[in-house]
Amino acid sequence: MPTYPGISSTAFRHPLDRQAEQTLRGVPGFDLVARKFVEFLAERPQFVFQMGNSIHVGPRQCASVYQIFRECLRDLDVYPEPSLFISQNPLANAFALGQDYPCLTINSGLLDLLSEAELRSVIAHELGHIKCGHSVLIQMATWTMFAVSGLSRMTFGLSELITTGLLIAFYEWLRKAELSADRASLLVMDELNPVMHSMMKMAGGSSHYAHELSLDEFMRQSQQYQELDQDGLNQIYKFLLYNNLSQGVFLTHPFTVERAIYLQEWAVSEEYRQIKAGNYPRAGAEGSVEVEVKSESNVAETQAEVDDLRRQIEELQREIDRIKRSG
Repeated sequence: MPTYPGISSTAFRHPLDRQAEQTLRGVPGFDLVARKFVEFLAERPQFVFQMGNSIHVGPRQCASVYQIFRECLRDLDVYPEPSLFISQNPLANAFALGQDYPCLTINSGLLDLLSEAELRSVIAHELGHIKCGHSVLIQMATWTMFAVSGLSRMTFGLSELITTGLLIAFYEWLRKAELSADRASLLVMDELNPVMHSMMKMAGGSSHYAHELSLDEFMRQSQQYQELDQDGLNQIYKFLLYNNLSQGVFLTHPFTVERAIYLQEWAVSEEYRQIKAGNYPRAGAEGSVEVEVKSESNVAETQAEVDDLRRQIEELQREIDRIKRSG
């Protein structure tokens, strides 16, 4: 497998990813959400949850998976090393979260579904998120939806401040971030087929019928999907499927066949060829990055918001105590 010492995430980050993040950061309300999230709801609870409920993978725990993980870290020059967990969950999925405590979690359903090469491609994909600094924004997007839907009580009054425009911007960026992570996967694998096979299986594969899946047919399906855009009405349907505004449901990933199209195009690009030849921007080892750097000009404003939040938390605690006494 190829390695890319010193590679910067700018070498493979998809331009749509960068553009969508710039748009997101420019939406009114983003800075406030970012500050409050980082102050009060950073990733430590998620890390504690994984340590308490999942398998912490290492050289003496699921060693073969850990070896694949370590090789992908080396190939993409990701540092510091995130924690790796395996969670007992039949849903074939994996995700990366965190900044101070970055971690990558693989569901057991994914291990049961994929070959070793396909698993490597998924691990590389998730490390691509960490390399690009996506992990904190991903967690913010998830929490923002919880705040709006009422699934999380600890919203600190944010649910009234989060606009539909901010939600759409968050989820548009989430989907575009997947395109950069797919490129990271291709760089590590050095060939399209394992990456495409993992996509196909996650779209609708099963261990029992895996031998009947056809990658050629899957790629023909992606071409048929692309041809749907010839009808302008279908483009509207796609937007509404991604952003179900009436029910407040937003898809976090592009349609799988759409990801396959983007990755196929990049695999034959001059940009990809140059990276493989060793001609790429270098920045040293990278991992997760800061969501925001506070300037002196907004310290007073931030402190006032923090004081206000503390008052809200105290009021919430008093209400909890009252309910306990009355019960």
